[in-house]
Parts: sequence; C-alpha cells; structure tokens
Amino acid sequence: MVTGAVPGSVLAAFAHPDDAELWVGATLALHAKSAAVTIAVPHRDDVRDTEARKGAAALGADLYQVARLDHATVQQLLLEKRPEIVITHPLNDLHPEHRAVATTVLAAVPEPRIATGRPSRFYTCDTYNSLTLDGPVRADVIVDATATFDTKLAALREHASQPIEQHFGPMAETLGRLWGARIGARYAEAFTAVPILGCLPGATHL
Repeated sequence: MVTGAVPGSVLAAFAHPDDAELWVGATLALHAKSAAVTIAVPHRDDVRDTEARKGAAALGADLYQVARLDHATVQQLLLEKRPEIVITHPLNDLHPEHRAVATTVLAAVPEPRIATGRPSRFYTCDTYNSLTLDGPVRADVIVDATATFDTKLAALREHASQPIEQHFGPMAETLGRLWGARIGARYAEAFTAVPILGCLPGATHL
C-alpha cells in the first residue's frame, strides 16, 4: 500500500465462507477503515453461514450470502455496489470451486464496467502455498498487512468448524511472513492484476 493512498471500495467474491479471511483478510480490514467492503460467498449451512457473518464483522465488512455466485448474481451485485476494486480467487487456482467462482466473476465484470465505470481495478489473490496450476503466484501488488494482520487472524478464528489452528492459521502466518519479507514488512498479502476490457490499473496499490 502506497503511503498516503486512500483505499477504495471493495467487492471480494469467494467460493467458501472462510476464503476472504484466509487470503485477503488483512487487506480487507485495512480498506474497511475508510471505504465500503463487501464479501460475497455462497450459503453453506447454518454453522458456516454464522461463522461467515462473524468473520466479516471482525474485518469490518458487509456480508452478502447467496445460494450461488452465478453470473447474474455477481453482475447484479456489481451494479448495486459499484465497487472500485474486485478481488477473487486465481483463475488458475488448484481448487476447482475457486476456479469456477473466479471465472464467473471475470465474465460478469465487463458489462457493469461499461454501464457504470466500475470496477476500475480487478485483482486475484493468493492461494494454497502460493501455487497455482501454472506455477507460483505472480504478485503485481504486495500490500503491507502488518497493521491489520491480527484482525485477519481473529476473523479467521471465527470459522471454528474449520481446521484453523491446525492448518489454515499456520498457512496464513507463513504466507504473510513470506510476502512481507519481499517488501521489508512483517506481514503482507499478494495480488495479481487482471485486465478489464484490455486495461490494467496504473496504480501501484489496490
């Protein structure tokens, strides 16, 4: 994050209730201090839906739960929220449900962009051990997540039905430290810019 930059509004669309916290939680918490942040995820069950609400609240984000993140739903959400920034999974993620959501979000973006001018920036996030089907994640932007990393971990722990302490928490710590080391920070999160209608963001921050 560039010093003095004002975070913009965000729509983060993910496949599972804990994905936002795991992959981009610190960045969402940072943006939520000064801009609207919406997390969109499909319904799972009563337990996981409740955890999703608690996790989003811990980050300072609004939660939008739907039956399915299909093309029409994502497009309508983009038209309603008009986010400056969209974040989702890598298009070449190892997890098939992650790939499906990312592909849907990518397909839904052009028409709202033409109609409203938003979103202006589209990013994909990190994934399991930063490895995709095509190799390591290529980070165009690395956000210093040090100030809000504890918030990320607290939000992640709201997903108590999942193996947070045994698996996802340690992985989040490891990835945060590795990306942080690349920019001289304690913790960081990584993002890859995706063109919208052939245009890439000119900014060096989200």
